[in-house]
Amino acid sequence: MPHAGASLVPGSIKTKSEFWAHVHDQLEILVGGQRHWVSNLSNAASLIYNSLQAFPSNFGDGERSVNWCGFYLISSLFPQPQFTDASMDPKSQMHASTNMLLGPFSGRPACQWIEVSPRPRGVCGDAFVKRSTVLVPDVSAYRGHIACDGDTKSEIVCPLILRKGGEDIMLGVLDLDCLAIGGFDADDQVGLERIAALIIRSCDW
Repeated sequence: MPHAGASLVPGSIKTKSEFWAHVHDQLEILVGGQRHWVSNLSNAASLIYNSLQAFPSNFGDGERSVNWCGFYLISSLFPQPQFTDASMDPKSQMHASTNMLLGPFSGRPACQWIEVSPRPRGVCGDAFVKRSTVLVPDVSAYRGHIACDGDTKSEIVCPLILRKGGEDIMLGVLDLDCLAIGGFDADDQVGLERIAALIIRSCDW
């Protein structure tokens, strides 16, 4: 099947549980034989975003649509600069070294980085520090929410945790925004956490 067809959602899928199981299986096929995190996260963000657009009974492309899906990742995963502008503000170096940087995503342009140290900011920062999924039914009621897109009404963020040698290593987060209040629920959390686990074990970090 062509890769673009992976985001098609069969009409027989009615529930969120069925939907997320389908997306998981499609992603497992897409990342097969590829271990580079840039490629796999790029396909993951596109697959999730476009599959949600093709699932009108719960999301679709209207007032309940997911308007952003992507990743924020620790700066050490990114290639180190080979050439830099001598006039660059030193503060930008600090942002790169102490916070999560914007990774592969689908949707409108987003914040370039998210603070996690010394004080986490927003839903993404909180999910990173707490090492657990944060589900926000109404972002306007969430203290410290970062409004990258003023149209966003609800959000869910899943941490990406690599478990290696008895140690939990925080790699970043998977972030989804929705145009509707209460856009995400427990079924979405279960499905996205399963997808996050697939992403972690399918990549070389």
